[in-house]
Amino acid sequence: MGLAVWGMDEAGPYQAIPQPGAHWQPLGRPARYPHEHVRHGTAKLLTLFHPATGQVRVKGVTSCPNVVLHAWLEAELSAILDSLPMAKILPDADNRAAWERWQAGLTVKPTLLDQLPPLRMLLVMDNLAGHLTGRFVVWLFEHGIMPLHTTERIVAEHDRVHPANLGRARTRRSDANQLRGVDRMAGGHRSRVEHRSNAV
Repeated sequence: MGLAVWGMDEAGPYQAIPQPGAHWQPLGRPARYPHEHVRHGTAKLLTLFHPATGQVRVKGVTSCPNVVLHAWLEAELSAILDSLPMAKILPDADNRAAWERWQAGLTVKPTLLDQLPPLRMLLVMDNLAGHLTGRFVVWLFEHGIMPLHTTERIVAEHDRVHPANLGRARTRRSDANQLRGVDRMAGGHRSRVEHRSNAV
């Protein structure tokens, strides 16, 4: 279908302290590090990865609330979309079918917008709460981006095989509550979250 595919993740947290590295020292005088250091908290690395080319877009942050994460993602994704070829315009029914094809098999899915732009990108993410907020998911839809959450199928299979991990089902119920907010924003009269029988 000629869709761009990008993956998003947050690496870290990393301790914000000096790290040993390669450097020159006088012979017999190795580099020394103090036995104590001033704590500088932790840092995270926001990443967008394009597997087809190996291109990576990154940003270091000391905290990652939604206001920081969403602002960075929206700016970077807008720049990526601007660099893509113009999208092919399909009849409305075919365009909606192109979007719905990527929701097939998901246990929890947000209701698509009534008016959808051409689908231009697949964005693969984990299912952190910040990735499921209604405003952000609607922004993705409005810009032709289909979010795909990696743990959707992986966690379901893991829970099915390993009953000791059934506690994760509570997390997916929380995700479903987040997606209900997306549904309310996307189209109130059609609001629904669909659950398949294989959901835990």
